[in-house]
Amino acid sequence: MWPEHHLSSVRGIVLVFNRKYFEQCRPPDVVVFPRCVEEVSALAKICYRHNLPIIPFGTGTGLEGGVGALKGGVCFSLRKMDQVLDVHQEDFDVTVEPGVTRKALNSYLRDTGLWFPVDPGADASLCGMAATSASGTNAVHYGTMRENVLNLEVVLADGSVVHTAGKGRRPRKSAAGYNLTNLFVGSEGTLGIITKATLRLYGIPEAVVSAVCSFPSVQAAVDSTVHVLQAGVPIARIEFLDDVMVDACNKFNSLSYPVTPTLFLEFHGTEDSLDEQVRTTEEITSANGGADFQWARDEGTRARLWKARHDAWYAALALRPGCKAYATDVCVPLSRLPHIIVETKEDLIQNGLTGPIAGHVGDGNFHCIMVLDPDDSDEVQRVHQFTERLARRALALEGTCTGEHGVGLGKRALLREEMGPGAMGVMQSLKESLDPKNLMNPGKVL
Repeated sequence: MWPEHHLSSVRGIVLVFNRKYFEQCRPPDVVVFPRCVEEVSALAKICYRHNLPIIPFGTGTGLEGGVGALKGGVCFSLRKMDQVLDVHQEDFDVTVEPGVTRKALNSYLRDTGLWFPVDPGADASLCGMAATSASGTNAVHYGTMRENVLNLEVVLADGSVVHTAGKGRRPRKSAAGYNLTNLFVGSEGTLGIITKATLRLYGIPEAVVSAVCSFPSVQAAVDSTVHVLQAGVPIARIEFLDDVMVDACNKFNSLSYPVTPTLFLEFHGTEDSLDEQVRTTEEITSANGGADFQWARDEGTRARLWKARHDAWYAALALRPGCKAYATDVCVPLSRLPHIIVETKEDLIQNGLTGPIAGHVGDGNFHCIMVLDPDDSDEVQRVHQFTERLARRALALEGTCTGEHGVGLGKRALLREEMGPGAMGVMQSLKESLDPKNLMNPGKVL
């Protein structure tokens, strides 16, 4: 995902592509600010009694229109529920309320030697991250939200409260009953309101090393990624920028990286283990044509090394001053990544579109940052058609239409194509069972 700041370039203008090419922001009729689960439950019961739609709201950093009030109703802003409730250092877990953001949690944990590594870019609320199954740059090593949620407290549409793994329970694994926790992870507010989340924590690594490496082709960069993972190197982050994005970042930040496909890498571990990881990775990347290595250990140098990747969104916007941007989000098996990126770049060129590419290459997820003039209806239509082609290209390559941003409004038809009628029927049955009046975030996902 992308930094919270970029949403200023989207909010109030567009949130997501749909059949009309853009879905305008739509406000709710009422916003409520509950302070505890009892208030959430009581308010939900009132909404249920009066058939009022419910739209859960965390920090509003989602990218697929998930908080738009399509049918009006009541927005439950959960920002006042902002307590870190329980930290179990020896068990590596924590329970948080929905107003706690990932940065706030890591700040709270700073003296414990622990951290929560899932990083979607924005300082999103942790329960919102669970609701959208968020991930980000660290997912290749630490997993997505789906792998890092142990238990959830959820208020259903009728106001009843459930604990998906049992009240107060936080085992590292369980084979007890249906996996209700993962039913609600990624449900995007359509099944219930998440009011507590119990999360896995990790030890802060003793040492961190970062690197940048350029390659002659997309294939060479992806081959290096696959070989590094096959070699068992526990790489923490491995990010890809295409030549267009590298060029944009060079111009934006006055950098001098070679304008070729580039990998940004990061390793976490002990000092001794990092030496071995770096040595193995350098051998693999060199064998695949990698060159212009730059390695960094101290925090300041690492920050400068990663600046191009961190500023990719702003660098892309700077290609066309005054325009806006929209990030696509597809994910394919690693072996299909070179194919889809090459086809996507050809598609962009043929249709005269600006869309530099950045991606979490370690898990096959990449984004085109589409820079466009929202007042140019022809360009808006061409971008919309491109995003549809890109998503269907990913589906044809055994991938998904969304790796981490979610379905929201704009990808409902694509979800049906991806899942098929059987799976969609099961999802619809679950929705009708838990939310028979269709009050929970109506019009999203299904």
